[in-house]
Amino acid sequence: MACPNCNCENLASILTQQGIEVDYCPTCRGIWLDRGEIYYFTKTPTYLKQNLEEALKNPLPSNRLNPKTNTPLIRIVLFGINLDYCSKTGGIWLDEGELEKLPGVDAKNLCISLDKRSTSAPAAAEMGAETAVKITVAGISPLPNLTLASAFTLAGLYALLTLLLILCVQFLHMPPTTALITGVVIATIQFIFGPFIMDLSLRWFYKVSWQTPEELPLHLRDFIARIAAERKIKFPRIGMIPDGAPQAFTYGHHPNNARIVFSEGLLLLLNPEETVAVAAHEIGHAVHWDMLVMTLANLVPLVLYYIYRTLIRMRSGSNDKSAPYRLMIAVTSYVLYVISEYVVLWFSRTREYFADRFSGEITGNPNALAQALVKIGYGLAGQKSADKEEAKRRPQMEAIGSMGVFDTRTAQSLAVAGYSTANMGGEVNKELLKDAMKWDLWNPWALYYELHSTHPLIAKRLDRLSEQSAYLGKAPYIVFDHSRPECFWDDFFIDIFFMGLPLAAIIAAVALYYPLIATSTVKFWSGLATIFGAAYLINIIYSYASGKEYPEFTVAGLLKNVKVSAVRPIPCTLRGKIIGRGIPGLIWSEDFVLQDGTGIIFLDFRQPLGIWEFLFGLLRAKKYVNEDVIVSGWYRRNPVPYIELKTLCDSQGKTLRSYVYYVKLVFSFLLIIGGIIFYFA
Repeated sequence: MACPNCNCENLASILTQQGIEVDYCPTCRGIWLDRGEIYYFTKTPTYLKQNLEEALKNPLPSNRLNPKTNTPLIRIVLFGINLDYCSKTGGIWLDEGELEKLPGVDAKNLCISLDKRSTSAPAAAEMGAETAVKITVAGISPLPNLTLASAFTLAGLYALLTLLLILCVQFLHMPPTTALITGVVIATIQFIFGPFIMDLSLRWFYKVSWQTPEELPLHLRDFIARIAAERKIKFPRIGMIPDGAPQAFTYGHHPNNARIVFSEGLLLLLNPEETVAVAAHEIGHAVHWDMLVMTLANLVPLVLYYIYRTLIRMRSGSNDKSAPYRLMIAVTSYVLYVISEYVVLWFSRTREYFADRFSGEITGNPNALAQALVKIGYGLAGQKSADKEEAKRRPQMEAIGSMGVFDTRTAQSLAVAGYSTANMGGEVNKELLKDAMKWDLWNPWALYYELHSTHPLIAKRLDRLSEQSAYLGKAPYIVFDHSRPECFWDDFFIDIFFMGLPLAAIIAAVALYYPLIATSTVKFWSGLATIFGAAYLINIIYSYASGKEYPEFTVAGLLKNVKVSAVRPIPCTLRGKIIGRGIPGLIWSEDFVLQDGTGIIFLDFRQPLGIWEFLFGLLRAKKYVNEDVIVSGWYRRNPVPYIELKTLCDSQGKTLRSYVYYVKLVFSFLLIIGGIIFYFA
């Protein structure tokens, strides 16, 4: 991008103290801010917005150009400062020192310093293949030995289960044969009947049709036949789901009876190279025996939880001396269940990396799978193509998300990254994608969400595939910069503090007022209510940024913010069009998808009662689809970027409101006031 002031070609993306990336000219020290980004730097966004709108009434010509669109800017006078403004995109150019002169700017937190990336090599999109390979990787990141990892993981999991069964035999006097038979029977049923039950559910609920090899597209049939011959396995049974959501998954007992299921949406979305790359990923799961191994791994937490629930529900008699042991084993069961769940999730993510690498090796083109993963993300987020609307989305597809090539819960973050520049099946805007994925790479919350997911984070999978491309001597799909401009853990721990404050208040209140139980139960509960209500109020003020303004942003502008989470929101206003429901095809979905000129984002519409949301989705939500709207609320990420709605105003000026925030405030005040009144009554 060329600098509007000095015309140099080296505008660099830098990160500010607020966690916002801006475009900076290291030569003249000017700054380009996209629409809404200027409000990140002021304590009085509404006052600034009012004066900006007033200044736009008297525009003057300017000889400068928008660095992103190369269109002419206009000159406006704001607080006596001459600024260059783009009337089409809402972007603003600020010469050196002009930002600091604006009223309400927080000089204390204003830190716009050049980070390492601004002086690094040019973007991967502008590199030659050889240059990109050298910059990206000197080698390929090693994965653990799959056989050893599988053996040690299964051995460790079943060691935990065996230990617990031994405790049951020792302390609860369970016959050893009963303990052994319990484990064996559950394992056998799970393994033998699991695929057949899956066959039935796919036939009944998803209308899957099983294809003969001759019915498959030629490129897909030839590829699968070649790989099956090379790996000495039978041609997999191929199923097709008549659904517009692009998805693929595999299941079965072993490689020779594997079922690979595709959706019609996937074949419509991907080109032949990308389709075979996804097929190779699924075949990778089959040849690695993932179906058997993951069935055995998932059995352990299932049995541990079953033991916990059984023991906790057993009633003790007056002469039952085993009650303390039973409680101890129940608690141990639950602890081991939690540990085993995380082990299985890690194991699942590891095998996803192996399937990705298998695809890259077998096709010789890891970029094809990378591009396919990104496109699948768009499809899962509900993007439609004008000429392919016959492939309809069905809400039941969400149920098999964890089995698929992609995690449906994180797909939306890719959709918002480049929706405005990529049609169904088109190319992805790499720069917008990088902006969106920096949250995955830098924010500690991303690590938290990945720990609870069956699939690795999107950015990490693309990163590994790009490494593999570089290792094979090809230009990587995308080059991520791993050097963090700052540590974000301080913000993470602040979020944790406010999120856990109500629970901590309950613990503190119980410790403080527990002596009162013997003399006054009312005082105990009223004191507990007061302290919890105060902590809950503080939590609401923090998690809803109470009292702040709702300045206007764009989707792309919001995505650039790294310092955002489900707990730490950004109050905002957006203008755009409702292009669909949050869950496409679900007639009672109360959520929406909004598109503006820079991308799409999900709107989370909440009400105090679930039945309220259901009736709204069933009876009223449909009329808002394809409407131009103005929404205000709180931008959050968990890891899907979304806006929790406060208000939604349609083209007729009618306003839809969410009352969750107000109900939470009233509830906290009632707890505080009621607690004080009853305590001193």
